Amino acid sequence: MKPCLIISGGRQGPIPELYKNSYVIACDKGVAYAQAQGVAPDLVMGDFDSYGGPLPQGAEAIRLPPEKDDTDTMFAVKTALERGFTDLTLCCALGGRLDHLYANLQAAAYAAGQGARCVIADEENWITVLKDGSMLLPRREGFSLSLFAVSDTCQGVTVTGAKYPLKNAVLTNSFPLGVSNEWAEEEAVVEVREGTLLVILSKL
Repeated sequence: MKPCLIISGGRQGPIPELYKNSYVIACDKGVAYAQAQGVAPDLVMGDFDSYGGPLPQGAEAIRLPPEKDDTDTMFAVKTALERGFTDLTLCCALGGRLDHLYANLQAAAYAAGQGARCVIADEENWITVLKDGSMLLPRREGFSLSLFAVSDTCQGVTVTGAKYPLKNAVLTNSFPLGVSNEWAEEEAVVEVREGTLLVILSKL
């Protein structure tokens, strides 16, 4: 199944080229971001409190009530999962309001809990969530590698190929032990035996 790209309403930035081969959902202000860059969404959704222009012709539209439990982006993530997508990318989802940024991180954690891969990316950050598993991270010059516990604790955290390795460590969500690591080799491997781990690559 093709990947799903969700254009959120945070800080506007370049929409990645992967949109050409993805199912595209634009959320509220994300509709304006898509139009500005010539991207035709397959689905637009939101309460449209931050976008009042015309909706793209040919796109499915879901109007949400302004009073709801889910943010527009969270609703988009849930919709993508319900439609069978397991490879999600969020763009224009960082910067802007801090509360919505944090909500987007929680949406990525929710997707990971449902067995999906979710990446949040812009020009300065690449973020994903790892739950009870391992992943390989190729060296990215000029970027730091940081790990944070999303769950109360992350048990059995092991990092190899980094300047500051870990072996079977415990990370908690109340202390930033995993911040600002570096690559020592061409690839780093991150593993968490039990728990939900936030993986952040940030431009230095």
